[in-house]
Amino acid sequence: MNTDKLDFEKLSGLLPAVVQDSATREVLMIGFMNRDAVEETLFNKKVTFWSRTKRRLWQKGETSGNFLEVVSIRSDCDNDALLIEAIPTGPVCHQGTVSCFGDPASLDASQVFRNLAHIIRQRHQHMPSGSYTADLFRSGTGQIAKKVGEEGVEVALSALEGDSTSLRKETADLLYHLMVLLEQKGLSLDEIAEELKGRFNGGK
Repeated sequence: MNTDKLDFEKLSGLLPAVVQDSATREVLMIGFMNRDAVEETLFNKKVTFWSRTKRRLWQKGETSGNFLEVVSIRSDCDNDALLIEAIPTGPVCHQGTVSCFGDPASLDASQVFRNLAHIIRQRHQHMPSGSYTADLFRSGTGQIAKKVGEEGVEVALSALEGDSTSLRKETADLLYHLMVLLEQKGLSLDEIAEELKGRFNGGK
């Protein structure tokens, strides 16, 4: 990108920058960049903004470790706004959600599972320190499979005890660890959906 063509004058030296997940196309956040922030982002391939409150360059993830790794940067037709496609290495919002937009409570089940699968995939690709998910991948398939088995037993025990609250929580644990195992073995939720769809079509 030629930064000389960008119009920084309209907003007193700043450009709005929309960050989009390169895989899901979900809008993750919006920030502002001055010329130095754009050049730093292009150089390091990590999204860097100009913080209007701190009055300095601010690399997303500098404290949390949840960086935004740049895939592409495009300007709009007037060269006064940017669209950045990036790979998030963790939740983007400071509230711990995938995106800064929307209430997580409004997501339907399919969106929740897709977002979770995306986060698990990012953990697998980047293996950040301090991540429980990354530690599971480091432990290998055998340990992940063992964890799935343990969580399955917990689900069965909760069902037998008739504790619906415990059953809900243990089922969530089981599904999470099962999704980690699927990622470890290179299987996607779409492939599992296709398997189920074939069974439905077969009348099972």
